[in-house]
Amino acid sequence: MIQTTRLRFTGSKGASLDARYDHPVGPVRATALFAHCFTCSKDLAAASRVSRALAHRGLGVLRFDFTGLGHSEGEFENTSFSSNIEDLVLAADQLRRDVQAPSILIGHSLGGAAVLAAAERVPEATAVVTIGAPANPRHLKSLFADSLDRIEGEGEAAVELAGRKFTIRREMVEDLDRHPVAERTAKLRKALLVFHAPFDEIVGIDNASEIFQAARHPKSFVSLDGADHLLTRRADSDYVADVIAGWASRYLPEVPADERKTEPGTVLVTETGYGRYANDVVAGPHVLRADEPRSVGGDDTGPTPYGYLSAALGACTTMTLRMYADRKEWPLERVSVSVKHEKIHASDCEHCETESGRIDRFDRTLRIEGPLSDEQRRRLAEIADRCPVHRTLHAEVEVRTHVESSPPPEG
Repeated sequence: MIQTTRLRFTGSKGASLDARYDHPVGPVRATALFAHCFTCSKDLAAASRVSRALAHRGLGVLRFDFTGLGHSEGEFENTSFSSNIEDLVLAADQLRRDVQAPSILIGHSLGGAAVLAAAERVPEATAVVTIGAPANPRHLKSLFADSLDRIEGEGEAAVELAGRKFTIRREMVEDLDRHPVAERTAKLRKALLVFHAPFDEIVGIDNASEIFQAARHPKSFVSLDGADHLLTRRADSDYVADVIAGWASRYLPEVPADERKTEPGTVLVTETGYGRYANDVVAGPHVLRADEPRSVGGDDTGPTPYGYLSAALGACTTMTLRMYADRKEWPLERVSVSVKHEKIHASDCEHCETESGRIDRFDRTLRIEGPLSDEQRRRLAEIADRCPVHRTLHAEVEVRTHVESSPPPEG
């Protein structure tokens, strides 16, 4: 499961920029910085879906609104491609201070050209990803070609982009010609992954070819067949995230082995510090997660305690039936157990000694597969009641609690 943290930092024009940090609940393998498309926002489907999908794969991703866009402050008409680059570098600084410097820079459309231009100023980044990016920021002029003469003559013009009106100033247009992105791509010295849809109607596929040819190895190209420029289909953004996670793993630090272990028969449960109820459960060399559902204030990052108790009963049942069938050499092919736990009134239980209050009830349903006789199936149902966890739940149990003494304060 993942968590999204809201952040704000100061951009290149002195405005407060709004950001979201999507990250796994628990250890973060590496961080990435996502730059959205021109006049878009960090909450565009492509940006949010790719970021959250990468977070599900162990990466922390910072996505933010450039100055004057989305929930960021400032005036869009006072920005430029240069200020976007500065905003990106400041966002990387924010990640470096709060979590760790970004290892991956990801840019969508003009954001792709921006990360190519900014990459040399983020030395910790080992990989760069572009999605539908223009090979040169000058390509942006094609979006408002009909207004270029007015912008040049009057200094600015209101243009409509994706159904919204923006003021484009002469300074912004002139700034687009000042950035030799192709030259910077040739000197990238970082791994490059280029995504592009063959029939992208906003930024033609020839832009991907130009970027790819300018870059040095290691470089890779992935065709987004059937996708549109904005990756509006969830399947396309999920695919992009899958490829990025797999491709980038070659250029990221090795996943450190989890050295937490417990002695046989001992389970260690520790709060993670993320969310209200999330816990790491260490059983031998295995690390699991326990939590509560959102309906009671948790983050639903793992099974509930009663979920684990039901799982223990179900697992114990299948193992017991397997051992018995193997010993008898019966043709049991597969067994599965569904367990449902609920609290019921004691008066609703026909065979319980408790007569008042509420009791716990586990409804266990067996699915036994294989060419077994009716008698063999009946016998396996009886054996299910003999599994050790089943017996534990019916037996008298003692729980002893010990409190470790706190270490004395230093000094």
